[in-house]
Amino acid sequence: MQPTLLILAAGMGSRYGGVKQLDQFGPNGETIMDYSLFDAIRAGFGKVVFIIREELRADFEEIFNEKLAGKIEVDYAIQSLDAYVPAELGEVRRTKPWGTGHAMLCAKNHTTTPFAIINADDFYGLEAFQLIGEFLKTDTDDQLHAMVGYEVKNTLSKYGSVSRGVCEVNDNGNLASVIERTKIYEKEGRIVYEETDGDTLLSPDTPVSMNFWGFKPSVFPSLERQFETYAIANIDSLKAEFYIPTVMTTLIQTDLGHCKVFRSQGEWFGVTYPDDKPIVQEALKRLHDEGKYPDQLW
Repeated sequence: MQPTLLILAAGMGSRYGGVKQLDQFGPNGETIMDYSLFDAIRAGFGKVVFIIREELRADFEEIFNEKLAGKIEVDYAIQSLDAYVPAELGEVRRTKPWGTGHAMLCAKNHTTTPFAIINADDFYGLEAFQLIGEFLKTDTDDQLHAMVGYEVKNTLSKYGSVSRGVCEVNDNGNLASVIERTKIYEKEGRIVYEETDGDTLLSPDTPVSMNFWGFKPSVFPSLERQFETYAIANIDSLKAEFYIPTVMTTLIQTDLGHCKVFRSQGEWFGVTYPDDKPIVQEALKRLHDEGKYPDQLW
């Protein structure tokens, strides 16, 4: 059995100023997703599902369908604003997507296998795909899921705050809690996250989620119930977002699931702001020069 890769690619790119999912970063114009796909195929994934907005579909098909033909099965899930929202709530007035948890729910009918889910605009490296891929192919506990954690000090941007799932890991190596912090940054040589009542310090080696998760399909019934409850409570909150860390926290708290934490020693980098682009381009060129990726991926 080959696991499926879901790619979160429906974001608006408001801080980046464009559709960063499809921007060119590699030496030959590769997107960051090209590297994730290349590594996923090497790690034994058999299918990719791009979770996108309808208006992006034609562009995605033009870029990926031909190059991936014969290498991995390709599918598309549309994250529409009214998907899985209870009909009795009426018309959905928001314009911003409901968030990563909702995006995962929108792929419910597109995978029957264990699956990994990642951000389109993050580079995770081969090791992370191998760790999650092996777990998904071999673990038989329907209630045990997984994530790849990175040290927060290695995940910051020089150009502004970032959103990260801050994790607490128990003695068994499982996730005890994960809380999405939407404004993490370096301040006067220290790492903090901003809350309404001030700044809170974070240790540099605190594990954080970069939205690299591994799930069994058994997650979907609980996910659907969680989102329905969330949508009812937040139908008038036009910017409220339903995050995957919230989903996992609820599973843990209700004893409906557990999450193994893998600590990746590999390289991570991502794009949040326009000034991040040359840093990512330089990093990808270096990886090619070091022979970690061939001159041409496809």
